[in-house]
Amino acid sequence: MSLDEAQGAAARTADAADTETETPGPRPAPADRPAPEARPGGWAALRPLLLRMHFYAGLLIAPLLFLAAATGLLYAGSWQAEKILYADELTVDRVGEAAVPLSTQIAAARHAEPEGKVVAVWPAPDAEATTRVIMEAPGLAEGETRTVFVDPYTAQVDGALTTNGDALPLRAWLSEFHASLQLGEFGRNYSELAASWMWVVALGGAALWIGRRRTRKAHLVVPDRKATGRRRTLSWHGTVGLWAALGLVALSATGLTWSKYAGENIGQLQDRLGGATPSVSASLTPGQAAGGDEHAGHVMTEDMEMPPAPPTADIGIDRAVAAAREAGATEWLQVTLPAKGNGYVVKEKDREFPVHFDTVAVDPADGRVMDVLRFSDYPLLAKLTRFGIDLHMGQTFGLANQIALAALALAVMLLVFWGYRMWWLRRPTKDRALSAGRAQPRGAWRKLPVTLLLPLAAATAVVGWFVPLLGLSLVVFLAVDMLLGALAGRRAKAEAGAGAAG
Repeated sequence: MSLDEAQGAAARTADAADTETETPGPRPAPADRPAPEARPGGWAALRPLLLRMHFYAGLLIAPLLFLAAATGLLYAGSWQAEKILYADELTVDRVGEAAVPLSTQIAAARHAEPEGKVVAVWPAPDAEATTRVIMEAPGLAEGETRTVFVDPYTAQVDGALTTNGDALPLRAWLSEFHASLQLGEFGRNYSELAASWMWVVALGGAALWIGRRRTRKAHLVVPDRKATGRRRTLSWHGTVGLWAALGLVALSATGLTWSKYAGENIGQLQDRLGGATPSVSASLTPGQAAGGDEHAGHVMTEDMEMPPAPPTADIGIDRAVAAAREAGATEWLQVTLPAKGNGYVVKEKDREFPVHFDTVAVDPADGRVMDVLRFSDYPLLAKLTRFGIDLHMGQTFGLANQIALAALALAVMLLVFWGYRMWWLRRPTKDRALSAGRAQPRGAWRKLPVTLLLPLAAATAVVGWFVPLLGLSLVVFLAVDMLLGALAGRRAKAEAGAGAAG
């Protein structure tokens, strides 16, 4: 027996030892009538292939998943951290009886930042919050703005920060760290690769765990505390993975909407299915509409790049906001000032459930409501996209959402740790410190019936095209595996020839 065959037999023996009970099989045929080798079908044929795929995906992609989870854990905590770190800018010293006009608050912000150009105003969303006056300023990076925080009761400026959308510096940095490890466009490939494989690993692992034989059904969802060694690690890996599977698939799907390659395909598919996010018509010239992109960056930056061309007649921001409130925009508001031939755009941005996303366009000349876009009128796919993005970012259910994201991140980190531990414990020769566990034997796909193999191959090709980094990395895995298989075959033949010659 060759070394590869011996180690493969040891791996199969270890895998069999992990099964709690084996269902009795058919009795062997009499010696004088050997039974033909039966070709396994269904789950029996698919399981070895899933085991091999799950092994290699977990082994090679696990470091990226761990990084994505660790940086995601930091991001999930950034919501609460920025409330503490930037408390002076975000909250007022004392709640007054009535707020001064927004125009007065804007004037105070302009005085504090004379080089900035005001493009948007976010009125204080609650009694203790400050108003945010958003400015474009020289020297800022793309997507960045200068935000001045104004006390709505006194018009006193409480501070100014460089922001990215609604993210303050800490959360903006952690968001980019999660998305690209602060490595720019090249670094975004890491997060897309992790998101591309996360759902595959999660669903494959869940299927393997559900299809496993066990003496107690409770051990499907509760770890076996009596197990020891690798079986104990596998029990925790399987149960935690099963509980986390749905959340990991959701994170993977929503994460791909921000990706460069798969995200473009998702956007095109959504448009073709009539699920594009609509936009309010704020143009002062009939036939022209303002547009937006819901997938523009992980922190969801607003469309605030407005050249200085305001209309000559302007009723003022206070009357524009009053008109928008009368039209139904009553919750946390974000007001974009008139520019580039558009009127005022007043958006509701209350993402906590139940969400408020109505948008009103107001004519700056006379305060006439030009257009109203209700969130209830969004296409279903656009609504699901909106909910998915905000759930991924920890906004829909506030603190509970952020705790759930942190729990999922910790689960992924533990699953990676347990996976590598099982790989280490499965090594065939434990007295060799540098040895490691082997994957399932090659050739599992040959045992699949044609009726299962062809649809599976077609589905893999389609998914690989739609999620390009998944497809490319899978091709690389297969090419390397085939090369290693060919080398192992040549080595086995050489050893066999040397043994026969001896």
